[in-house]
Amino acid sequence: MCCKVINFVCRKSKRLIGDSRDHKQHEIEQIGDMINGISSLPDCILHHILSFMPTKEVVKTSVLSTRWKNLWASVPNVDFDDALLYASEMDGRRPPKVTSFVKFVYRVLRLRDASNLEKFRLSCRVCFGASIINTWISIAIMHNVRELDLCLLAEDPSVIPQSLFDATSLVSLKIEMNCVLILPSRISFPCLKTLHLSLVTFPNDESTEKLFLGCPVLQELVLIDCDWFNLKNIMISSSTLKKLTIDDLSYYGLLDEHSGCKIKIHTANLTYLEYIGYLSNEIILDNVVSLVDACIHIPKSYRKQKVSECRATDLIKGLRYVASLRVSNRTIEEIDKLVYDVLIKPLVCADTMVNHAPLFPNLIYLVLTVAIGDYTFEILMDLLNVSPTLQSLCLSEGFEICMRLGENNSTWVSKHICMASHLKTLTFRNFRANDSEIWFLECVLKYAPVLEKLDIRWCKIQLLDVKMQRDVMKELESIERFSTDCVIRLS
Repeated sequence: MCCKVINFVCRKSKRLIGDSRDHKQHEIEQIGDMINGISSLPDCILHHILSFMPTKEVVKTSVLSTRWKNLWASVPNVDFDDALLYASEMDGRRPPKVTSFVKFVYRVLRLRDASNLEKFRLSCRVCFGASIINTWISIAIMHNVRELDLCLLAEDPSVIPQSLFDATSLVSLKIEMNCVLILPSRISFPCLKTLHLSLVTFPNDESTEKLFLGCPVLQELVLIDCDWFNLKNIMISSSTLKKLTIDDLSYYGLLDEHSGCKIKIHTANLTYLEYIGYLSNEIILDNVVSLVDACIHIPKSYRKQKVSECRATDLIKGLRYVASLRVSNRTIEEIDKLVYDVLIKPLVCADTMVNHAPLFPNLIYLVLTVAIGDYTFEILMDLLNVSPTLQSLCLSEGFEICMRLGENNSTWVSKHICMASHLKTLTFRNFRANDSEIWFLECVLKYAPVLEKLDIRWCKIQLLDVKMQRDVMKELESIERFSTDCVIRLS
């Protein structure tokens, strides 16, 4: 709210300063009262308010009064975005010249006082020259910036000053830049807790590992659409890392046993892992004993690739002790292969039936981001049977329209015992109220003795059919439930 007031006052003041004779005296007095009210706040509060405003608007506050004249020069957050160079063109106005933006950034940085920077964000879609951008980033480093966010459309790696990799003040570093990341021989980020790298190309095994090792207190690592082409074997080793995201979805190519990079993850305290991609690189999970949450999305390949299947199975093996798992369609197929290889095949080959350990002994929360069909329904039942502690199941895409289930379905008849132990919550989204969906929900209500909540979300098409919603609710409410405490919710 204060930001809107300040912006309003700036616009009003600028207009009145330009031609105050045409305005009534009470307007000037009203603006003065607003300025005085906000100006009475201490600097720390005003700095906090200004931190939510674009830097261009922050600088404009210097016209408000003597109190505001130099206040902007010590604001802790600075945000430069050259989007204004083409945003105005889209609005039908003449865009400002590139030189105007460059001069503005230089002016703000030159007139800034010696106080430290909390956040410095620089987004440059126009190439101003490597030396210019390098200078701006260097100034931010000299001001002991704690959070540095760089989005640069530049292919010249010299835009990144070498001093960046020895910035002792940095707590968060985000770099989005489509070029080779040139790394110095010395890399030291003693305070860095968050590192996000997007689109960068890693130079070689040695310097890339040195980058990760140079972050002794790192807690979050995000690698999005990075190019691993120059790498063969790399280890991400950290005793402090808690969250890791690897998004390789942009790269898809033919695989063989020698292609891609082997990425070994040795992180004893990792609690969250997200992988999205075609497994063009081999992900090896080693000593991830603390892993709690995992999200794995392996899209269906355009052609069957045995190497990719083996890599997926190996990845899933490393997830067996997670408590929360989100998987996609290709991933669930690989889980099915793993269920067969690890559990079913040994039982068939054994002389006597023995009790095998469950595949996912700690799994409590499972989300399937795939529409369930006849084949995936069987996989789902297998998966539930090897997850004896599962308490919450979410089918985020519901059933396929062509799904056919009924009373004589052999998969359900032989495996519904999976519902009988710990399942407390079932969320069924994209619900169309067809016969297969109704039958499935009826069976869950009949066979799940500790079920506490059945949460059904209608698909968009059925949201307007109020009569159908009432009829379905009435039908489900009439079913004799195993769990008398179960609450049914349709929304």
